[in-house]
Amino acid sequence: MTPLFSVRCKQCTINRTGGPNHALVKMKDLLRRAEEKNIGCGAFSVGNMEMVRGAIRAAEELDTPIILQIAEVRLKNSPLHLMGPMMVQAAKEAKVDVAVHLDHGLTFESVDKALELGFTSVMLDASTLPFEENIARVKAVVEKARKYGATVEAELGLVGGSEDGSCDHGIRCTDPDDAVVYARETGIDALAVAIGNAHGNYPVAPTLAFDVLEKIHEKVDIPLVLHGGSGITDKDFQKAISLGIRKVNIATASFNSLTAHVEKYMESTDKHNFFDLNEAMAQGTYENVKKHILVFNEPYQE
Repeated sequence: MTPLFSVRCKQCTINRTGGPNHALVKMKDLLRRAEEKNIGCGAFSVGNMEMVRGAIRAAEELDTPIILQIAEVRLKNSPLHLMGPMMVQAAKEAKVDVAVHLDHGLTFESVDKALELGFTSVMLDASTLPFEENIARVKAVVEKARKYGATVEAELGLVGGSEDGSCDHGIRCTDPDDAVVYARETGIDALAVAIGNAHGNYPVAPTLAFDVLEKIHEKVDIPLVLHGGSGITDKDFQKAISLGIRKVNIATASFNSLTAHVEKYMESTDKHNFFDLNEAMAQGTYENVKKHILVFNEPYQE
């Protein structure tokens, strides 16, 4: 098939063994290439080896780069010191470009650890703090990340829900004028916006404030990020991408798809084994990631 988003660099870097290493890349490079093509780059949350395998398999099949990410709230189930090296190594061995990102980092300690493990992108989420404090904390992360050559994402406004469903701070749309100041003062590479989106499972499809998104895109010259992607309609994804969204986060949909495949496997036969269960988890992730990659690469049509 014709590659949907083939962005492999012409000049490869050299790994320690002297061979080519195309795969582990900076997130901002993927977002820049997405901007050039006016498409979205999928950022898929993972929680175990099977999810990593499934996501990479889908990306390789479609010859399309992706972002592998894990949120800090997930680290109690999937420790960073175990997941991090696996994600980085999987990216290095992939046949497509892959960035590795810490999503919704809550502490400087987790951000530091991710950078030390080789993550090419980090996010410090200070969105619940006062504006000036948000700026100050994120700016400190930007300064540290630059030493590693890593990308930094941050959030302004409030995206509803939470990564693990434990709380809900409500939704507060990003103010376009505040976004200009925030991007300039922090020096971030990507801005996560709040436009009516929320984390977790939606009872109904959300109503996104596309007018707000359009104003932010007109005023801010860095890539925009859409969190809370699970539950948004395909058409709304594509419209958001046409208005400047370059990174789209998918977490809940992948976890739900994995769970559904495991449940189906457990109901399908009288005899079960670990290895088929392992494959069911990978397959559930693969199918969800593939579905979203296709959506994010399809042009928006009225």
